[in-house]
This record gives sequence, structure tokens and C-alpha cells, in this order.
Amino acid sequence: MSSDFVHLPANTNQALGIAEYAIEFMKSGTPDESVLERTRMFHTDACLCGLSALALGTNAPTVLRDEALGYPVGDATQQVGNAEQKGATVFGSSTLVSPEKAILANSNAVREWDSNGTNFGYDPERGNTAGEFGHNDFYPVAIAAAQMAGMDGAYALQGMVLSDEIRGRLAEVFSLKTYKVDHVVHGAIASAATFGAMLGATAEQIESAIGMVVAHAIPFRAIRAGKQLSDSKGASAAISTEFAITAVKRSMKGFLGPRDIFRNPEAIFRIFEGPGQMFVATGKDPQNTENADASPFDLHLAKSGKDFTVMGMHFKLGLYEHQSAGAIQAMLDLLEKSPSLLEDESGANIEKIKIIAYEPAFGIIGDPAKRNPTTRQSADHSMVYIISTLLRKALTSKKVGWKDLMLEPADYGDAAIYDERTRSLMDKIEFEHGGKEYDDRYPDGIPTSVVISDSSGAAHESGLVMYPGGHARNTTADLKDILAHKFRLLGSLAFESPEPIIERYNSISNLNADELRSINDYEITVRGTFK
Repeated sequence: MSSDFVHLPANTNQALGIAEYAIEFMKSGTPDESVLERTRMFHTDACLCGLSALALGTNAPTVLRDEALGYPVGDATQQVGNAEQKGATVFGSSTLVSPEKAILANSNAVREWDSNGTNFGYDPERGNTAGEFGHNDFYPVAIAAAQMAGMDGAYALQGMVLSDEIRGRLAEVFSLKTYKVDHVVHGAIASAATFGAMLGATAEQIESAIGMVVAHAIPFRAIRAGKQLSDSKGASAAISTEFAITAVKRSMKGFLGPRDIFRNPEAIFRIFEGPGQMFVATGKDPQNTENADASPFDLHLAKSGKDFTVMGMHFKLGLYEHQSAGAIQAMLDLLEKSPSLLEDESGANIEKIKIIAYEPAFGIIGDPAKRNPTTRQSADHSMVYIISTLLRKALTSKKVGWKDLMLEPADYGDAAIYDERTRSLMDKIEFEHGGKEYDDRYPDGIPTSVVISDSSGAAHESGLVMYPGGHARNTTADLKDILAHKFRLLGSLAFESPEPIIERYNSISNLNADELRSINDYEITVRGTFK
């Protein structure tokens, strides 16, 4: 393995290893500029998602921001370990509040629209293809820690790279969703390591905090199941991370959590995949004394260069569940080839729409329970709704393209959800599981195709889409241009002139400590309660 990586074998104390890696990375990690640039883009993307959610008065972000502002620390300091640290800020405020509350509020806000970045847990070079989902919800951890430590924007950005690296690599080696555990566990572990390392915790204190996260705070996917989803779906990362930050603070004050949690026989990793399972797969003796208590995986964490996991994460070019990106790209490709389908604005030229997809997309957002969404949280996880709304916008505008048809908050309000033309298009959609041919191509890509039968019976085919716009391996979309459009679109909901705020986040690595402390100091224009 390249010397640019830290290797944590399955038969070692990986919790302590992650802690030692995190501490060393914050001191001497040297990610390539391309890694820093991509992380900056993901951070700006997340912040604009969060600011627009607050501007439209969405429920959970508003409630949790108000909660955070109820825990002010002012200019006073609080003891964290052996150092006195000030608090952190929430979006749209210069008030210093308890860091776990600032992170709770900000992480929830960036996740509310389900429109920020996504990872798919895929690293074939090292044979790590567990395929766990995850999202760039955890950057507020690095911002809060840097603010508390009196450090600058470059230090905060380094912490963001660290957080993405830990949670992204865990997603490559262990599939939580397979066992109905929510994917945010990986992010909470990464948050504990990142926050602790940035604030000077010892490796043993970080190990203790990671142990508490895994032992005390495992959320199941019950929050994502059912016909109509609640605030808990979007707040899962935030709530788990609030616990992780509290665990770090507690450990730094002397509380001892479980040690060596990845090899703990009663923790989720060993319970679900058994002692030394990876050794069985590689033909080694799991009963060997050295292997009997191993975790199910080896872990590799980048120290320098370009091969960081953030480079394989994907952007969402609008508001939609990430599994639908292939279908969106397929629709755009098909409509560009067959503009006659859009000639009748009512959609009368379209008789039937067949979406062919892979598991888990076929089972999650193609779930029949999601064919009649009545809330925004359910609509953005409904393939029939997402594609029908995109098509309705195309029928109206007669335009086709990511920027032309970008799905935005208004497309998930009550008026849009119950739009008669959208509902009629939804009735024309059917799903087909693409079988092994499609399943084997995931999570390398998002294999999807669309076939539209027109009113004369002719079939119009998109062809197979693997790497839609925003995907890390897409080479056709003008990513920066499309993201700039997205930033302006969302930013205009929060500000009359969003460009200065967008530039503030884009320039985070150039901010000094005072500027970073005031990074969230602006007034958000609140436009009422989102409906």
C-alpha cells in the first residue's frame, strides 16, 4: 500500500488508530490542492442548501437553530480538556453558542433539502466496495472546532477533508444499510475523531468518544421507512453528531467510554459480520489467536496526495434523492433526442414511461408506498414524483438541461405536490428492475435507463446511463457552471444579493481566525413557512 495511506488492520485497535491518524493529519496531512478545491465546493454547496432551508422557514432547521441560540456562551469561555474554548456560531448569527448545539442546527439545515453531496462507498482499487450511502452533512463540525480553537479557515478546511476521509472510508468497508442501521453512524464516528483532533484531545480521549458513539447512539433506518417521512429523516446526521460532540467533551473531561469498539464482540460491527469474517473471505484462519477478535475489515486512510475519498463523492444538481440522478440524466438525454414528446404541453404525446433501475434504487425510491407522497420529505424520495415534476417543467418550458430544469424547493411545496398535470404523469410511470446487468454496475455508477412510449406507440429510449451529471466519474456536464447556477438559485432565497455570501464560503481557506469566527454573521431573509 502507498506510503500516502495509514493502514489499520482488522486485528488492531482501529478506534485508537483512527484517533491517532486524525491527530497526525491535523498536524501534517498534505492533501493535494484538487482535494481542497473539491471539499470547498462541497462545503459551499452544503451551506447554500442550509441557508435556503432556513430562509423558507422549514420546520426542523428553524426549531433546532432556535434551540441552539438558547445555549449562548457569549464571550465567556468553557473548559474543554485542559484548554478554555469559546463557543461556535449558527447560520445567520454571530452569537457564540455551545458547539454541539451549533453543529446540531447547522448540520440539520444543510441536510434539510436532501440536496448536498453524496458518497457511495466504492473503492475498487483496494477491494472496498461495501456501497454504503453517506452525505456531506458534517462540515459544521470542522467550522465549530476551528472557531473554538481560534484557528483560521485553512484549518477548518483541513478538518473537513479529515471528516470526509474517515466517514467515506468506513462507508467503503461496512454497509450499515444492509443491517437496517442508518448511514449517519459513519459520520458520527468521523465527527468525534475530527472534533477531538482539532481541539487537542488525546488519542485515548478520541477513542473513548468513538466508543460512546457506537455503544450508545446507533440509529436504525426506521426514520427513513414508511409512506410519509418526518423531520427525523433529515435530522438524523445532526442528532447523531450532537451526541458525538458531547461524547468528545465528556471524554476530554475524564469520562471513559468503551475502548477498542470495532473489535468489541457486542458492538454492531462484530454482531452483524462476526469475528474475523474478513479472514474467512481471504482464506486465513479466523480462529488464529491474532485473528479471532478482529473487526470485519481493514481500513486505509489517506495522508497526502490526490487519492482522498472526497474525490469520489457526487454532487446533486438540484433537489432530489441521489438514487434518482441516473433517471434524471436519462430523461434529459431522451428528451433532447426526442423533442416531439414535449410538443403537447399537457403531456398527451406521452403514453407510458418505463424506468429501468438497479437495487437499491428500485426498492427504495421506486417503492410503491411512495407513489402518493403528501409531504416534501416523501416527495423527494419518490422516483415517480421526481421524474414527473422534471417532465412537467420540461413540457412547460420546452427546454432540456440541468440548469433549465433544476429541481428547487418550490417543486416540493404543496402546490407542486398536488399539481394535476404532475399527478397525471405519475400515473404513466412504471418501474422495472434491471436485474443482474444493472445491479452489478452499482455502486460504480447509477445504472438507469428510461423508455417512453408515445401516443402512436413508438418507443423512445435513453440508453443506459451510468454516470449522470454531478457523479464523480461524469465527464460531460459542466459541473462548476451548473453548481454556480445552483448556488445562485438557492442563495437568492436567503439574500437579495447572494454573491458576497457565496464568495465568502468559496474563499474559506483564505479567511483568518477572526473572519472564520464571523463566517455566519449575516442576516437571512426569512420568507415565511415553507408550504
